[in-house]
Amino acid sequence: MAGGVTPTTETDRRPPGVPSPPRRRQLSMRLSSRIALAVGVLVPLLVIAAGSLVVRWVTADVTHRQDVTLRQRADRLAPDARALLRAVENDRENAVRARETRLFDGALDVGVRVELPGGPVAAGPQPPPEVALPENRRSGRPVTVRSGGKAWRVITRPLGATRAGAPATLRVFQPTAETEARTALLRRRVFVVALFAVPISALAGLVVAGTTTRSLRALRRRAAAIEPDDRARPDVHVPSGVAEVDELGRTLADVLGRYDVQTARTRDALDTARAFAATVDHELRGPLTGMRTDLDVLAAYPDLAPHERVEVLADLTAGHERILSLLASLRALAQGDLADAQPFEQVDLVELAHEAAHDARIRRPGAEVEVVGSGEVRVDGLRPGLRLVVDNLIGNALVHGRGPHGPTPIRVAVEAVPDGARIRVDDAGPGIPVDRRAEVFERFRRGPDSPGAGLGLTLVAQQVELHRGRVTVTDPPEGVGTRVEVVLPLRHPAAEAAGDDGIRHDWLTREPGAVPSVK
Repeated sequence: MAGGVTPTTETDRRPPGVPSPPRRRQLSMRLSSRIALAVGVLVPLLVIAAGSLVVRWVTADVTHRQDVTLRQRADRLAPDARALLRAVENDRENAVRARETRLFDGALDVGVRVELPGGPVAAGPQPPPEVALPENRRSGRPVTVRSGGKAWRVITRPLGATRAGAPATLRVFQPTAETEARTALLRRRVFVVALFAVPISALAGLVVAGTTTRSLRALRRRAAAIEPDDRARPDVHVPSGVAEVDELGRTLADVLGRYDVQTARTRDALDTARAFAATVDHELRGPLTGMRTDLDVLAAYPDLAPHERVEVLADLTAGHERILSLLASLRALAQGDLADAQPFEQVDLVELAHEAAHDARIRRPGAEVEVVGSGEVRVDGLRPGLRLVVDNLIGNALVHGRGPHGPTPIRVAVEAVPDGARIRVDDAGPGIPVDRRAEVFERFRRGPDSPGAGLGLTLVAQQVELHRGRVTVTDPPEGVGTRVEVVLPLRHPAAEAAGDDGIRHDWLTREPGAVPSVK
C-alpha cells in the first residue's frame, strides 16, 4: 500500500498494552485411549443397566410367586373363616375356639385377620391394627402395606354380610422382608460387578484397541517416513486386512500420487521458467546488440547517405521482427511444456487446415496453398496447439520450399488412417538431406537464409508429442521437395483420465537430439 501502511487486522485493533488472549490448546488423545475410555465407561453402564433389569425381573418373579401362594392360602382359609363367622353369630363358645384353632393352624407362616362384628380375630405376622388397609374386595389382588419400616403383601377375601348387615372380611398377610433382602443383595452384587468391570473393561479395551490400531500406527509410520523429493519411496499402502485402514491407505496413496504429479509439474514449470529466462538472455543478446549498433550508427552519422540509411533501417526492422518471432516462439514452447490433457476437445483437422491455409494466403499474397480433404477428421486435442502445428508446417514450407524461380505450390492433405488421422504438407523446394532431417526439429536450428528463430519445427514436434503422435520427414512421391507427415491418434489416452500423462515437459531444457516424437 502507498506510504508503507500495512492493513489493520482484527487482532491489531486492541488498545496498546492489552495482551492478546491466549490461544486455546486442543487436547489430543490417542485412538486406543479413546477406545479404552469408552469401553471402560460403557461396559459398567451396560452391566448396571442389565443388572437393574435382572433385579427388576427377579423381584417381579418372586413377588408373583408370593402372590400366587398368598391367593392359594386365602382360598384355603376362606371356608374356615366363614365357619368361624357362623360360630360367632350362633354364640357357640366352644365352636368358636375350635374354628379359631383350625383357622390359625391352617395359616402356617402367614398372618390372618378376620374382621367380625364383635372385633377382629388375628394371628401371625401382620401390620398393627391401627394401620389403614386398602379396600380391594372386588379385585382380590394382593397389595403392599408398609408400617414402621416393614412391608407386607395383603390379600382380602369378603366373607359376606352378618345377620346385622355388617360386612365380614378375611385378610391374609405375607411379610416381604425376605424378598426385599434378596433384592438388596442382588443389587449389591450388580454394583460390585460394575466396579470390577471398570478397570477390567478399560484394560481389555486398551489391549483390543492397541491391536486394532496397530495397522493404523504402521500406516502413520510409513507416511511420516516419506520425503518430499524421494521418488523411489516404498508404497505407503500395505494391505492390513482392516477395511477402514485399507481405505485410508488407498486414499493416502492416491493423494500422494496426485501430489507427486503436481510436484513434478511445479518442478517442470520452474525449470521451464529458468530455461526461458536463460534462453531469452542468450538468444536476444545478438539481435539487441545489432540493433544497438544500428542506432549508434544513425546517431553518430546524421548525414548518412539515403541508401545507407535505408539499409540500416531495414537491418533494424529485421532485428525487431526476429526478436518478436523469438519471443512468440519461446512463449509457445513454454506453454507447450506446461500444457496437460485436461482441456482436450474434439478438433476437426480438415476445418483447421482450411483456416490455416486461408490465413497463410493473407499473410503472404501470391502464396499457393492447396488443402486436400473433405468431410470431417476429428481427433482429441488442444485446438491452439494443433493450429500451431499446421501453421508452422505451412509457414516452414513457404519459407524453405522455394524453388529457383520463387515460391512453389504447397499441398496440405488431411485424411483418416486406421491408427488415427494424418496431415501431410508437401513442397517442391530443394528438400532436406536424409542425415539432417532429425536435426530440423531441434531448438534454434536455422538455415543460412532463415528469417525465423529456429523454433518453428521444434514447436511442431513438441505439440505432436503432447498429442501422443509422431512426425516424419520424407520425400514426396515426385521425388522433389520435402514432405512432413504428422500422424495423431483419434482418442488421446490422457484425455480420458486425470493424472500423469507420461509426456516429458522439458522442451526448453531438453538436450539436443532427444526428440522422441520424430521418426
